[in-house]
Amino acid sequence: MSRFNFDAIGTSWEINATSPLGFETKRRILDFAEQFDAVYSRFREDSVISRIAEAKNGGTFEFPSSGARMFDLYDRLHQATDGAVDPLVGRDLELLGYDKHYSLVPSSGTIVADVVRRPVWSRDVVRHGSAIVTQRPVVIDLGAIGKGHLVDLTSRLLVMDGIEEFTIDASGDMTHRGDETLDVGLEHPLDPKMVVGIAHLRNASLCASAINRRRWGVGLHHVLDGRTGAPVHDVLATWVVAGDTAAADGLATALFFVPASRLRPHFDFAFVRMFADGRAEVSDNFDGEVFT
Repeated sequence: MSRFNFDAIGTSWEINATSPLGFETKRRILDFAEQFDAVYSRFREDSVISRIAEAKNGGTFEFPSSGARMFDLYDRLHQATDGAVDPLVGRDLELLGYDKHYSLVPSSGTIVADVVRRPVWSRDVVRHGSAIVTQRPVVIDLGAIGKGHLVDLTSRLLVMDGIEEFTIDASGDMTHRGDETLDVGLEHPLDPKMVVGIAHLRNASLCASAINRRRWGVGLHHVLDGRTGAPVHDVLATWVVAGDTAAADGLATALFFVPASRLRPHFDFAFVRMFADGRAEVSDNFDGEVFT
């Protein structure tokens, strides 16, 4: 078994493969992750995302062709959740303290809850494939899908290099390829030493989202409702299994806002969802066990 550990886009990654990862493959993975971060990170001054945030009169901004798929997924989730999943929550995150300097101190500025005034993905961004057009500065945060998308791109890179059986784990966003089933523990959102269940993963992706992972104050965390700019509180954690990691990542966020019945007509997935009152909801097609 070959293991490759590295840091990318602000988090820890681990790739386990049955075949050795050569030096060139590892270099390509690291270079690819760096290029992705240089385009999509709102924490870097030199990224395309930062240029969009600083464009006083907006403009047209080109992204890599692979970005079209990520933006398409945002379009679908934005519509299915009535705007709750919205990559334009970046400014709200900054005001709450989750800014590019990681100040973690809420600003004296106020979040604009009025949907007429606050930026909205479906209204303030026009898309032409992988290019987007804006009319004013907007702060895009791709946290709901970006990491999962990069996992998928890395998976394709491994396949192109002849690696057929592997697991990529990007701190909770993971994909598995191979004949052997992988058992994955579902971390308790209130106690990282405990699991609430186990997922049996085989040739699929699993993504988890929880309000404890990026929490920096009372009631302050990274899962925001795009309609209000405020953190959600009714759901503590979600786990989604889907055919690709970007979809699993986005759906794990969407389940904080809407019931699965709103998403099922548009996506094929299995899920576990834990509510703040301790209840757990498990889909009929979830392959695994839940202990609570």
